[in-house]
Amino acid sequence: MIEKQHIIDRFKSYVIIDTESDPNSDATPSTEKQWNLANKLAEELKQIGMEDVTLDENAYIMATLPSNVSHPVPVIGFVSHFDTSPDFTGANVKPQIFENYDGKDIVLNKEQNIILSPDYFEDLLLYKGQTIITTDGKTLLGADDKAGITEIVSAMEYLINHPEIKHGKIRVGFTPDEEIGRGAHKFDVKKFGAEWAYTMDGSQVGELEYENFNAAGAVVTVKGKIVHPGSAKGKMINSMYIATDYINSLPRLETPEHTEGREGFFHLHGFKGSVDETKLQYIIRDHDKKHFEARKAMMQRLADDLNEQQEMEVVTVEIKDQYFNMREKIEPVMHIVKIAKQAMEEAGIEAIIKPIRGGTDGSQLSFMGLPCPNIFAGGHNFHGRYEFVPVESMQKAVEVIVNIAKITALDISKFKKEEE
Repeated sequence: MIEKQHIIDRFKSYVIIDTESDPNSDATPSTEKQWNLANKLAEELKQIGMEDVTLDENAYIMATLPSNVSHPVPVIGFVSHFDTSPDFTGANVKPQIFENYDGKDIVLNKEQNIILSPDYFEDLLLYKGQTIITTDGKTLLGADDKAGITEIVSAMEYLINHPEIKHGKIRVGFTPDEEIGRGAHKFDVKKFGAEWAYTMDGSQVGELEYENFNAAGAVVTVKGKIVHPGSAKGKMINSMYIATDYINSLPRLETPEHTEGREGFFHLHGFKGSVDETKLQYIIRDHDKKHFEARKAMMQRLADDLNEQQEMEVVTVEIKDQYFNMREKIEPVMHIVKIAKQAMEEAGIEAIIKPIRGGTDGSQLSFMGLPCPNIFAGGHNFHGRYEFVPVESMQKAVEVIVNIAKITALDISKFKKEEE
């Protein structure tokens, strides 16, 4: 398999390039600096021997590894994103390498006393004896999802250098702006031309996911009336008090900090208020479609109740769907999940099949006609200074990609028969 130092060098060459996306920009990509890595990736794909390498006007990259077998094989794809989260800075990333991790605290930054500790981040203990890549405590790392890109490019390079491994036609795609929810918006599924694909964008080794939240965003606007407080009796309407009533009317325990697994939630993530007007920004999440619709209805009903109390319309709710649970698109083609599970088993990995408490490009792509489960990329603690990735996890992900290619080229009829 791809040797460790080669993986490290490739990964480092990606993460030192700042590709933070910007939710306040309407451009695609949302930041000009994403082009720096996009151009590098397109050139690198050509250098390793990929064919039909394209980089379009929106920075979407696609490339082909041609089939090396004569019999018909479904065209499959692998997808990752190259932007990093705007939640924490991705500028001047200085990756640190810790070999043969001993299970103790890792000092990320001695000056600022920033420590990555297994006492708090217990997942570290899964990787004792392995090589850990971290930040210097001042930035995120960018393993989400530059680890996925590293793995896809490395797997394609390995297959090119080992033509004795039989595989069908493989398409790879790299997208901008996934972290701001737009990674699949301008992805040309028809041009990609795969029967199915996998996003390499999960976390812990073994993660295999084909269900995610149904998601919506909501803006609650409360209108008040401002008059001089000295003569306000019977006239002033303080929008912040009504907004507080609205907040307190939603189920207090159905919030992110009180839920897990398939439990949905309401998440208030923005509040801007004055007497005259208050805006509340929510996200609504639920794996169950009926519960999801009920949550949206509840938010409108609470507004209606408050308007009735005020005897005028003071509260309005604007709800926009964002993405849906890809499970309904994956279940009719469950052989693609079974292939990935077998690929992991052949790599000595136990598959961890669980719902995603979030969304992926794969969710949107599945509803665009490209069924797309999600596979681990190996990183942990995304979007912050404590992000890390074990090199061995990236090596295993490369092995899984190669195994998927091999299994798909052999005989997938047995997987499909189980669906019938």
